[in-house]
Amino acid sequence: MCGIVGYIGDREALPVLINGLKRLEYRGYDSAGVAIMGEGTNVYKCKGKVSDLEKHIDGREHSGSIGIGHTRWATHGEPNDVNAHPHVSYHGKFIIIHNGIIENYARLRDKLIERGVKFKSETDTEVLANLIEHIYENGSVDAELAVRLALSKVIGAYGIVVMCTEEKDKLIAARKGSPLVVGVGNEEYFLASDATPIVEYTKSVIYLNDGDVAIIKKEQLNLKTQRSDETGPTVQKLSFDIGEIDKGGYEHFMLKEIFEQPQSIEDTFRGRVSSEESEIRLGGLYDVLPRLIEAKRIIIIGCGTSWHAGLVGEYLFEDIARVSVEVEYASEFRYRNPIIEKDDIIIAISQSGETADTLAAIRQAKEKGAIVLGICNVVGSSIPRETHAGVYTHAGPEIGVASTKAFTCQVTVLAMMAILIGRKKGLISDNKYRSLIKEFTEIPEKIKKILTLSEDIKKLAKLYQNANNALYLGRGYLFPVALEGALKLKEISYIHAEGYPAAEMKHGPIALIDNKMPVVIIATKDSSYEKIVSNIQEVKARSGIVIAVVTEGDTVIRKMADHVIEIPETTNIFAALLSVVPLQLFSYYIAVMRGCNVDQPRNLAKSVTVE
Repeated sequence: MCGIVGYIGDREALPVLINGLKRLEYRGYDSAGVAIMGEGTNVYKCKGKVSDLEKHIDGREHSGSIGIGHTRWATHGEPNDVNAHPHVSYHGKFIIIHNGIIENYARLRDKLIERGVKFKSETDTEVLANLIEHIYENGSVDAELAVRLALSKVIGAYGIVVMCTEEKDKLIAARKGSPLVVGVGNEEYFLASDATPIVEYTKSVIYLNDGDVAIIKKEQLNLKTQRSDETGPTVQKLSFDIGEIDKGGYEHFMLKEIFEQPQSIEDTFRGRVSSEESEIRLGGLYDVLPRLIEAKRIIIIGCGTSWHAGLVGEYLFEDIARVSVEVEYASEFRYRNPIIEKDDIIIAISQSGETADTLAAIRQAKEKGAIVLGICNVVGSSIPRETHAGVYTHAGPEIGVASTKAFTCQVTVLAMMAILIGRKKGLISDNKYRSLIKEFTEIPEKIKKILTLSEDIKKLAKLYQNANNALYLGRGYLFPVALEGALKLKEISYIHAEGYPAAEMKHGPIALIDNKMPVVIIATKDSSYEKIVSNIQEVKARSGIVIAVVTEGDTVIRKMADHVIEIPETTNIFAALLSVVPLQLFSYYIAVMRGCNVDQPRNLAKSVTVE
């Protein structure tokens, strides 16, 4: 959600901050602002985009080599200039930017008002700024201690960066439940809510842990716990380059990321799947593999697209590894008082590794003694650090809010896990194992073939760009693909779309079918092919418009459907990896034709780091 940037060093801060905020635009936001300390201190903020902020600053004083910047996604208080960050304390001594939610802000606010503190905004963040200053002025403490004491009174999640106008040589940063990364340069430091604004300046980073407080000067960084215990920072190296977060000639990041899927899938199983040796190796699971093999139940948790990947995982584990699987929304799981046994395996899926609900569910499962595994894309993020073991996807940075390559890489990891467990349990013969691995390694080339159809899919999208509703249907492994296809269409084009198991069509959705609503049916050849053919006939009998994704060479459905998109043949356990790609393209082109902001859909954020 909200984005944080900060800088301290010898450079002019403003260009670093503005550039960093632009790198964070993909997270979703409604206002932006910066604060810069030089001879004096200047704060500029406004509702709208970073480009609006640049216009707002143009011609005004902005010199200084210490600064903080923020893009806000409104939680407390409407999007406007006053509620935008940074927030300045009541006497102007502290300036703060904040990601997260202060749950007890109303009580803290009331107590401060009783003591004569004046407020300007509706935000929980201003409460924290004023609390810090109140402690600073009345407790005879320095800025660092004032921040730590204030945080001890806070309930909720936060990633904050604080400047004190009376201690101009430092930035103070802290996190609890909301990510913060420190970039380590040569007598300069960079701060951000993720690594994308940092990578062009340095590849050396420190991921703050929950409870960390960093006191940063241009020549040094001291890391402490909230209680002031010194802790040694762990410096890690970023694994991606600046070129990976540029559009690379594509009109949008989403389109670039759709076309990157052959490479990202290949990167995800590189060194793990060997067709020459007919072997799958997942080093990140080595220590827990015996528990995985013996597991009687696996619970997969995730949100949004990651939940859809988990549904594909349910089919994979039950089909190949013969283990019972439940797939849960992390947001429901954490509050439902679920039954978790100590021999259960929990698999948490998250692209960012910072999804708040998924992190809370992980902690709950660990408290009950379960083994928790992570499937995550971002090295050094919270989920890999809080799980017992796991597997990284290697999708590379995903900037588009609508997830594409993260989904296919998550499914790739789940497929590797299921095949490996099935093999270790003796459920897959030598010949079948070799065959699956061979087919697996051919998936990237088959996706490349699908991508050559992009212009045809673009023409198809033009026909339905003005649709008001759409229905997506699939069976078995392809039901989660129907859900994912519908999600992509509604989140970037704002067309209402629903995904259903095809057999459930007669239990309600069939009432909606008419000659104006496209029905997208994923109908590749598998064991339920005849059933899906019957579903298509039922749609056509009610004058429905059928867009069918079919296996190459299919002649039966071609005669019935209004439009067909052919994809290469593959075994049903890999069908999701292929069939989702044309649906991504279809949604993308419709959204572009409707004039939608594809990379930054309204009201959405890339990483949901608060409830």
